[in-house]
Amino acid sequence: MTKKCIAEFIGTMVLVICGCGIAMLTINADGGVTSGSGVAIALAFGLSIVAMAYSVGNVSGCHVNPAVSIAMLINKKLTAPEFVGYVVSQVLGAIVGALILFGIFGGNMGLGTNVTAEGITVVQGFITEVVLTFIFVFAICGVTSKESFGSVAGIVIGLTLALVHLLGLPVTGTSVNPARSFGPALVAMLTGASGGAEAFAQVWVYILAPLIGGALAAVAYTFMTKED
Repeated sequence: MTKKCIAEFIGTMVLVICGCGIAMLTINADGGVTSGSGVAIALAFGLSIVAMAYSVGNVSGCHVNPAVSIAMLINKKLTAPEFVGYVVSQVLGAIVGALILFGIFGGNMGLGTNVTAEGITVVQGFITEVVLTFIFVFAICGVTSKESFGSVAGIVIGLTLALVHLLGLPVTGTSVNPARSFGPALVAMLTGASGGAEAFAQVWVYILAPLIGGALAAVAYTFMTKED
């Protein structure tokens, strides 16, 4: 169990460093996402998952996301104690990843925190995160359902994460991962980084919505595939 938790910690830390780090470097000063920066950010998160899937996936399954872990709990691929250990490790990994970004870049560029775009209500943002997380976790449930898919699972999961980022970035900044949002928001708020107060005020959306989306995906996939 300890090795699995360490793997989840490292995997989530790398996801935050690479994904949020590239977001910091490519998003406009006014917080806008251009087509070029959107593709770069989507690929950063997607490729981070691919890299971690083929490095720590054989240890912990490379959830690096509480929304994925809650789906695995529902599908009985994870026990309750394992779920708690995974989530704690993921959150700690995200916090450390955000601290490393703060150490490298400081707080003027923000820390890749999530906030809804101008003109997008909290309700719209919540719905967006539920739907995008559903799509992401549903794909994970499918590609991890058979051992024969193992060789391509990491690529499929990474590409799916990139896909949902392309749609969600102009709306919510795309989280689909409570740990990825909580870690940078907490560090940004505590360090006074740019946008930290606003991000922490909205972080509940990026925690609750992905958990709901992940749970719905697990239930839907189980219902669709179980024998009558």
